[in-house]
Amino acid sequence: MTISSPICHKPELEPEGMPEIERLIPQRAPVLLVDRLLRASAEEGETCYTVAADGFFIDDEGCLAETGLLEHIAQSASALAGWRALQDGALHPPLGFIGEVKKFCCYARPAAGSVLHTVVRLTAEADGVWLMEGETRSGQVVLASTRLKVAVRSND
Repeated sequence: MTISSPICHKPELEPEGMPEIERLIPQRAPVLLVDRLLRASAEEGETCYTVAADGFFIDDEGCLAETGLLEHIAQSASALAGWRALQDGALHPPLGFIGEVKKFCCYARPAAGSVLHTVVRLTAEADGVWLMEGETRSGQVVLASTRLKVAVRSND
């Protein structure tokens, strides 16, 4: 995986074919934990997020809490679901409900200002239930990984 820019900011114009994140996921500030969808395919997506110092999931040590890392991965999965829905002609991002979290591992918690890159992979899909794998890195350091079962429902 090659990242073209180590900084994840909200640019004036998204990369060709990539809509603003607010068109892809239903979350909004102060719990929005994805800045951009960098790339997407039917089975995989990559997001980035710059950890905000005043973020909802920042702990007393100035780091993103484990629950924030898990929520970031879940929102990354939501971004992939939103991108797929838009490709299929939907007007609004779908709603996703986490049904199960398996093997969540938090190896390190990022400090405010850290740039996170997360890859989510759809490993199975049946009747609107997705099995996903996700891994979050900051630079070359793996911060967290998990498997999720998510029910995805149209919001149109």
